[in-house]
Amino acid sequence: IKDIRPGLKNINVIFIVLEIGLPTITKEKREVRTLKVADNSACINLSVWDEPGQVIVPGDIIKLTKGYASIWRQCLTLYSGKNGDIQKVGEFCMTFNEQLNMSEPIPVVPTTNQAPQNLNSINNGTTNNGGNTNRTSTIVQPNNSSSIAKPSNTSVSSGNSRFSGGSLPSSEESSLKTQQQKSAHRSKTPHNRGNNMRSDRR
Repeated sequence: IKDIRPGLKNINVIFIVLEIGLPTITKEKREVRTLKVADNSACINLSVWDEPGQVIVPGDIIKLTKGYASIWRQCLTLYSGKNGDIQKVGEFCMTFNEQLNMSEPIPVVPTTNQAPQNLNSINNGTTNNGGNTNRTSTIVQPNNSSSIAKPSNTSVSSGNSRFSGGSLPSSEESSLKTQQQKSAHRSKTPHNRGNNMRSDRR
């Protein structure tokens, strides 16, 4: 039994009947039963139709000829088929292995063609955070630094002709010239007076 595979045909095997399931009536008014059978290698489900299933009891040793195997409801199942033959050859005295069950349900692995979603990607302006789109703004700086206007630091000291940082407005320039002229006049006046006094004394 352990060598039985799905799609295998012309199976000849001797086994002992362990369990017999309840009959199922088909639309054609036929009875089908599922039996649990085993030999010294493994156990498997056997599907039996009509009269043979009615006369078989647990403990019977059966010889199956020209059987086949197929998957039914995710389980490997042994069938007698139309050309198969079921014959009772004994009772009870047979060693069997029930630990290895060839009819254990085959797990179904879900398959999907969907590509894994990139959490960092933006689809149609939406992301996974409730439809809000987080976009990183990029600041482009001009290559020519001279095109950026910089404020000039202009300082004018009162009463002094020193200034820095570019040209002054015309009004400030005229005011500055007036202050320079007054300063020059004041600096010359005491010097001339001193010369006049010296000349008088002479």
